[in-house]
Amino acid sequence: MPNIIIRKATIEDLPKLTAIYNQAIQARQTADTLPLTVTDRQAWFDSHQALNYPLFVVEKAGVVCGYSTLSKYRGGRHALRYAVEVSYYLDNTYQRQGLGTMLLKHALETMETLGFKYALAILLDTNASSIGLLKKFGFAKWGHMPDIGEIDGRVCGHLYYGKHL
Repeated sequence: MPNIIIRKATIEDLPKLTAIYNQAIQARQTADTLPLTVTDRQAWFDSHQALNYPLFVVEKAGVVCGYSTLSKYRGGRHALRYAVEVSYYLDNTYQRQGLGTMLLKHALETMETLGFKYALAILLDTNASSIGLLKKFGFAKWGHMPDIGEIDGRVCGHLYYGKHL
């Protein structure tokens, strides 16, 4: 795809990343239910400046369209040091254009380069589009916690999808 790049996020991207995440909150695609501010997201951004847990953005024609993160899974538990959680979000305007596929492919390649052995994605069981994308990359359902969340009066569960790298 021409004019598309994936790069490490900078602090200047934080307002746009916050706006994208707030779209996911509004669409009920995440367990957060209230909009967040840039200030709310500062610690999250800072936690992804570590070499092993980066934050990437995808740009199309110079516009930030989405992002992906690698995060510690159960940080501080040494036996789980080779497991990493991946998350990804796209601006509503840029969904269904192959950008999510590009982000997840890039994240998986980065995980392998960093020496991780297990990729995890933790998501709501109502997020059909993310489930489809994960399956496309060979992720399988490793766990399900049914009916532990409630959004707008509707009960939902939490899924764990995983993949051996």
